[in-house]
Amino acid sequence: MYVSMKEMLLHAHKNNYAVMAINCVNMEQAKAIIQSAAEEHSAVIINISPRQMKAHGHGDILAPMIKNMAEKVNVPVAFNLDHGATYEDITKAIEYGFSSVMIDSSSCEFEENVRRTQMIASLAHGKGLSCEAELGHVGLASQADNSKLDLYTNVEQAKEFVDRTGCDCLAVAIGTAHGSYPEGFVPKLDFERLKELKARLDMPLVLHGGSGAGEENIKKVVACGINKINVCTDLFKHARLATAKALEENPNIDYMDLCIAAQNAMKDFIKAYMRLIGSSGRYTFEKDNGPELD
Repeated sequence: MYVSMKEMLLHAHKNNYAVMAINCVNMEQAKAIIQSAAEEHSAVIINISPRQMKAHGHGDILAPMIKNMAEKVNVPVAFNLDHGATYEDITKAIEYGFSSVMIDSSSCEFEENVRRTQMIASLAHGKGLSCEAELGHVGLASQADNSKLDLYTNVEQAKEFVDRTGCDCLAVAIGTAHGSYPEGFVPKLDFERLKELKARLDMPLVLHGGSGAGEENIKKVVACGINKINVCTDLFKHARLATAKALEENPNIDYMDLCIAAQNAMKDFIKAYMRLIGSSGRYTFEKDNGPELD
């Protein structure tokens, strides 16, 4: 089922779990993500950033491919533009057939963030797409942005922002950052701020920079109200290590078999993560439903 993020995240919001949003740049990753979702009876979101599209995973190729795969499984699958910063990147994603877009104007002043988000939410909703926005700023782990309190999301400001923009879900800054943290470092997250945001906004909330945040932190943010968790660095690392291992075990491995080995390893990672955040088993009925009636 090829759908927008809106309804799947509302279901997660009402039932206290989170959906993975996984960055994807090729067919093997798309297959691993969608097959994992089908086997786990879980909704899933496929992400791609403008940088990734320009470097490798061209949106006009990936969008119809992902839609084709999604329409062959019986769980919700969304294809979302991650961190759309320019008007051109966002409108291109809509043109390509994405089912959701994120407008990231979190580096702008508040009023400019509101203005841009209002505009993109209007465009997206007019085409039946969902719109994600960000308030506060989830920066880079390499610059220790996770520890800069002035970048964290302000609760009262967030309420005004959501009311004025009509965004469907909001990415919040509570202590995570994009990319890889230093070896052995686990970020300290502001769970109290997250609880306040959830109570004040009563809507699906998004955690960016989920990679490397630590299993206990991930479980706790879900318990406190996060409904979408972005995962990129951890999956890419997992795929790279699986590829290196397959080559080490068989230096003469066929390229197709190498792709399959990486795809299967990614599935193992994704399915375990889905169980961790509570999205597994959400899209299936219990067995023995009773007789079939005419």
